[in-house]
Formats: sequence, structure tokens, C-alpha cells
Amino acid sequence: MLFQKSIALASLISAAFAHMAMVKPCSRYTPHGDCPALPAGQSLDYSLNSPLGNDAPLCKHTVPYDTPVESWTAGQEITVEFDSNGGAAHGGGHCQFSISYDGGKTFAVVHEVLKYCFVNGPTSSNTPEVLSYTFNLPEDLPSSDKAVFAWSWVNAMGNREFYMNCADVAIEGTSDSYTGKEMTIANHDGFEAIPEFKNDYDTGLDLYNNAKQITVSSSGSNSEDQNKNDGNSADAADSNGADQPESSVVESA
Repeated sequence: MLFQKSIALASLISAAFAHMAMVKPCSRYTPHGDCPALPAGQSLDYSLNSPLGNDAPLCKHTVPYDTPVESWTAGQEITVEFDSNGGAAHGGGHCQFSISYDGGKTFAVVHEVLKYCFVNGPTSSNTPEVLSYTFNLPEDLPSSDKAVFAWSWVNAMGNREFYMNCADVAIEGTSDSYTGKEMTIANHDGFEAIPEFKNDYDTGLDLYNNAKQITVSSSGSNSEDQNKNDGNSADAADSNGADQPESSVVESA
């Protein structure tokens, strides 16, 4: 009996430290860090770094904190940090950082790290080499005290999974709306699958580069922008200038 309990405990610990989790800003229901009190009826998520299940909603948890975990200003520099205890980088992959103004239903990208997220180049290692990303928020983000900031990730190797953590944030801005790429969702029920990279780190990039442009607003209304180039990220940047999400592709030496 004791042996069985030990095995069960070991399995829980393995699951809890098997992947990656966003710890700053505070993810919803995270057991890490100094975060607001949980919403009524909710529990800490000790498997926050597990992928979304096929039937799980975006963000995994849909009830927001009662108060924002961060207050940001459009255009400011922010740093997103990840759990340093036992995370597995799964060879890297594609990460995006996105914002929602409709409670987490629609997300527009504000920054992305394609190909080598958490690592410095092609690797078969599970050890993360990068545990934080610093970038500037777009200057034309609208104001909201109920915005949802998201990190999402498609891993390079291992089971085909989609990871996502969300944080409730307040944003102060002067724009009425923001236009950017729609967040890419893959390896999740009802969406396209991205296979293992197998050392080809361009795998799946077409889904990211060809994502449609959407416009999100502080009122919570969203629309597809028919006038924007929905081709590759370079073309989109040329047509939209500073309005485009900042993209980081870490090339190997």
C-alpha cells in the first residue's frame, strides 16, 4: 500500500515538473509566487505546466482573478518569466505572447519567439536555456482593467501538445483598438496539428506566418481586418510598421 502511494506521489511530482509554466505575470491559479486570492470556488493548479487537454478551454481556467496581477502601460517594456524548477524545454518550439479584450476568447499577438523558444538553437535537450523574455508592448494597445495576457507554446519534440497560461492584467493606453496577428492554436481539438520538428525548426512556421490579422478593442468587440496582409510576418511588418507584433526568431550560431 505504501509502495503504491509512493508511486502515485512520484507520478504527480513528475507531472507537475514535466513542462513549462509562466510565473510572471501570475498565471491563473498558479501555486507559484505572490498572487491575488483565488476566485471563489477555485483551487490552485499544481499541474499548471501541463498542456491543454483536448477538451480544455483556452487559458485552461476561465474564471479571472478579482483584481489584475499586473498594471502595464502601452509601449512599456515587460519581462515574462517561467518556472525554473524542473521545467522541460522539449527541444524548443514556437512561443507567442498575446492579448485578449473579450475575456480570453480572441487573442492578438504582441510578441513571438519562433523556432527556439526556451533554447538557444537546435537541440535534443529537455533543459531550458532561456527562462525569461523581455520585450515592449505595442504602443497602440487600448486601455482595459480586464485584459487577458497569454503565453502559448507548441513544443519541438515529444508528444504533440499545446501549452497555454493566462494572466489577468490592466493596461493603460490611448488607442481604441489594436491590430495584430491572431494567436496560432495547434495540436488542440479542432485545430491543425504540427508534427515533431525532427531538427527541422521551420516545421509549422507557415501557420504562424500566414495567420490572419485581427483587430481587438477595449469594448471587447473583435474583427478580422480585411485590409491587412495576412501573408508572412515580413510582409505584414512592411505593411503595418510599428503596429505589428514584435517577432523574435533566435538563429543558431
